[in-house]
Amino acid sequence: MGEQILRDSHGTKLGSIKEENGKLVIRDAHGTAKGSYDPKTNTTRDVHGSSIGTGNLLATLL
Repeated sequence: MGEQILRDSHGTKLGSIKEENGKLVIRDAHGTAKGSYDPKTNTTRDVHGSSIGTGNLLATLL
């Protein structure tokens, strides 16, 4: 998977999702990491490592 750019309805970049070391990492428009999703455990975690929930919930971290 390449980098997926997330945009609002006006085309403004909100953030991006990119695979890093087997996990999907979400970054805001400034490039700051906000969290990650591990498909092996089916868990989304915030940048501090706290579990957000099961499944890919990355978009909720923006």
